Amino acid sequence: MQPVTIYTTAWCPYCSAAKSLLKEKGVAFQEIDVERAQGARATMVERAGGRTSVPQIFVGTTHVGGCDDLYALDRAGKLDPLLTDKADA
Repeated sequence: MQPVTIYTTAWCPYCSAAKSLLKEKGVAFQEIDVERAQGARATMVERAGGRTSVPQIFVGTTHVGGCDDLYALDRAGKLDPLLTDKADA
């Protein structure tokens, strides 16, 4: 299983929805609260190619995007293969 990182804030409903989908799939993830972890927002923006909204989700080194992107990948049947791929796509 690829490592999953999700940048969040405590009050964001999209962050909660993205985490719910990952939990439903039994995916362990590292959550980084950009309001609490010093320098986390800047790191997120750099990794996400300038995107500043939360959540920003990464599977391995692949930038998935936000909540809508995560759900779209799942609906297209592409999330599970990405999660289990040993090499980044």
